[in-house]
Amino acid sequence: MKQSGLIKSSIAILSLLAAQFAIAQNSPAGLWKTIDDKTGKVKSLVRISESGGEFQGKIEKLFREADQDPNPKCDKCEGSNKDQPLIGLTILFNIKKDGDEFGGGKILDPANGKLYSSKLKLIDSNKKLEVRGYIGMPMFGRTQTWVREE
Repeated sequence: MKQSGLIKSSIAILSLLAAQFAIAQNSPAGLWKTIDDKTGKVKSLVRISESGGEFQGKIEKLFREADQDPNPKCDKCEGSNKDQPLIGLTILFNIKKDGDEFGGGKILDPANGKLYSSKLKLIDSNKKLEVRGYIGMPMFGRTQTWVREE
């Protein structure tokens, strides 16, 4: 009898872990490779985390050419982000789940220092993330596809 109870407990624990993994994969939380629109090369790694139902994304690593500054600053940013290092910079913030998508927040483009409204959508079995930045209405914007690293 003790062994069947152990088996049932083990199955219950494994089921809970599988459910938590499935939920985690249904979330944009994780490490993402950003891809340069022009070159198609990996540009950076962005870690998206969740706290209190809101998602934020910080640049963790940059992939730079040998002739580029390995530690660039956000020289075109304004306010508290002005001249801050790109590595560690929060570029996505206040994103919340909205049905099958995530939105309501902003994304910072460090290349021009501008803030845009943002929407995120998981695609390709949650292995990719469509990141849309726009002004006013989502139809007036640009979408990048990020690839899940972990």
